[in-house]
Amino acid sequence: MLKLFFTLAFVLLPAGSVWAAPGLTALTVTPTANGGETYTVTIQILAMMTVLSLLPAALIMTTSFTRIIIVLSILRQALGTAQTPSNQILLGLALFLTFFIMAPIFETAYNNGVKPYLDEQMSSEVAFEKASEPFYDFMLNQTRESDLAMFAEISGRGKLDPNKRVPFSLLLPSFVTSELKTAFQIGFLIFIPFLIIDIVVASVLMSMGMMMLSPMIISLPFKLMLFVLIDGWSLIMGTLASSFYV
Repeated sequence: MLKLFFTLAFVLLPAGSVWAAPGLTALTVTPTANGGETYTVTIQILAMMTVLSLLPAALIMTTSFTRIIIVLSILRQALGTAQTPSNQILLGLALFLTFFIMAPIFETAYNNGVKPYLDEQMSSEVAFEKASEPFYDFMLNQTRESDLAMFAEISGRGKLDPNKRVPFSLLLPSFVTSELKTAFQIGFLIFIPFLIIDIVVASVLMSMGMMMLSPMIISLPFKLMLFVLIDGWSLIMGTLASSFYV
């Protein structure tokens, strides 16, 4: 977990003067003419606080978290179990599955960029580039070319040159768009079998004249039974994890 914090913090913070000093001065005390003292918080601390506030957004938008949490939310909706599992459980599942999927990327970024910088073996600019490279490769591999072309056209860059590196400012919105599209595609395939059960149960109730009885009450046990019999949680988790390595 400590490696994850250092890695995300280092990748988010722009390379430059903020990381120029090996240690960050928390407070500067300046004597005044009347014998008093003035306390000043350095710009490094302000930059570090900014990084900490951006860590949740980075975890959501630059990792596999977005796809996972959307699929799990659609699954709960398809089952019709209202708030079961709760939002806290879904967030926990998505978070730890994200750690599992992104573990090699975090490890590579830490070993290639963060650790050499902390050991004063590498300059801040080189370390920042080395640490961000695994995230860049991961996002690029999961991004559709059509989404990249769309944002390139919107930004006025025209057609992208395959021999040139895609700017990060262009890659990030393209990656998020691709993740949303992929998540809804997976969610659609998950929703179909449960929808069929709802339709069958509603048709049977209509044919029996039981129009006042909610089909959701009758179909819920059948959907739960189907999900348990096929070992649904293992299938969902395995499918989500493997979808990033295809």
